[in-house]
Amino acid sequence: MSRPALAALRRPVVFRLACLALALVLLVSGIAVIAFGAVPIPVRTAFGIVGEGLGLSAPGGWSRAERNIVWELRLPRIVLAAVAGAGLAAVGAILQVLTRNPLADPYLFGVSSGAAFGAVLVILYATAYAGPVTLPGAAFLGALLAMALVFAAARGRDGAPTSERLVLTGVAVAFVLQAATNLLIVGAVDRGADSALFWMMGGFGAARWAMVPVPLLVTVIGLVWLRLRAPSVNALAFGDDTARSLGIDPPRLRIEMFVVTALITGAIVSASGGIGFVGLILPHIARMVVGGDLRRLLPLSALLGALFLVWVDAFARVAFAPREIPLGIVTASIGGVFFLWLMRRRQTG
Repeated sequence: MSRPALAALRRPVVFRLACLALALVLLVSGIAVIAFGAVPIPVRTAFGIVGEGLGLSAPGGWSRAERNIVWELRLPRIVLAAVAGAGLAAVGAILQVLTRNPLADPYLFGVSSGAAFGAVLVILYATAYAGPVTLPGAAFLGALLAMALVFAAARGRDGAPTSERLVLTGVAVAFVLQAATNLLIVGAVDRGADSALFWMMGGFGAARWAMVPVPLLVTVIGLVWLRLRAPSVNALAFGDDTARSLGIDPPRLRIEMFVVTALITGAIVSASGGIGFVGLILPHIARMVVGGDLRRLLPLSALLGALFLVWVDAFARVAFAPREIPLGIVTASIGGVFFLWLMRRRQTG
C-alpha cells in the first residue's frame, strides 16, 4: 500500500469507511464459506438458509439435511471463528503495547497455555459437575494464573519487569503449563484424553449454538472495554512517567488490562482450544496500515483477526476432506513463517 493511501486511511472518516467495508467483507465471507466442507452446499442455498433462519426470507427448496448442516453445524463454528479471531488479535495488540514488545502474544505469553490447563482440568476431571460457565471460568482462572506467574517471575531487581524478561518468562511458563496439561492427559487415558488432546490442537469442529453465548458476550464486552481504555494504554507506550503526568496509574492500569485480556483469552480457549499466533500476526499487519494508536489498531486488528480465522477454518475443513485439520496446526504453520519473517525484518532494520 502506498504512503498516500496509508495517510488517507488514517483519517477518521476514511478509517471508519474502511472498517465498515471490512465488516461487510467479513459478513459476506462468513456466509460464503458455509458452502465449504465435506458435504458441499451451493452458496446461494447457504445464503437462503441463513436468511430463513434470521427470518429475512421464506423457506426455499433445500432439504432438511442441508438446513441442519448450514444452521446447526457450520454457522455456529463460523461465528465462533470470527469471535475467536477478533478477540485473540485484539488481546495481542494490547499485550504488545503494554509490554512494549512487538513479539508479545497470548500464545507466546503463556496466557493461552494457562487457559488450556484450566479447561483440560475441567474436561477430564469435572465434566459430570460442569455447568455452562464452569469451563470458561476454569479457563479464565488458568489464564489469570499464568499471567500472575509470568509477572512474578519476570520482576527485576527494581521490582519492574522488562519487556524482554516478560516475553522470555512467558515462553517458559507456557512450556511448563503445556507439560502440566500433557501430564493431566496422560493420567486420564480412560476419561476422554483423546478428545482433550484434539481440543488442545484448536478448532471449531464441536461448535454448537450452546457454546456461542459465553465467548461472544465476554469478547464483545472485553473489546468495548479495551477500546474505551485505549487512550490510557497509548500513554503507557511513552513510559510510566509520561502516563503519570497524565493522571494515569500505570501499575493499576496494567493489572486491569491483564485481567481483561485473560478473561477474553479464557473465554475463547474454553470454546476453541489452543489457537496460536493470531495475536502476533494480525496486530502487526494492522500496525503497518494504521500505526500504533490503539484507537485505530484495536478495531482493525479485531476485524482482520475475525476474517483471518473464518478463512483459515474453511481451509482446515476442505484441505483433506472429509478429515479435518486441527486449526491450531494451520495457524502455527502460518505463524511460524511469519515469526521468522518478522525476526528477519527486525534484523535488517
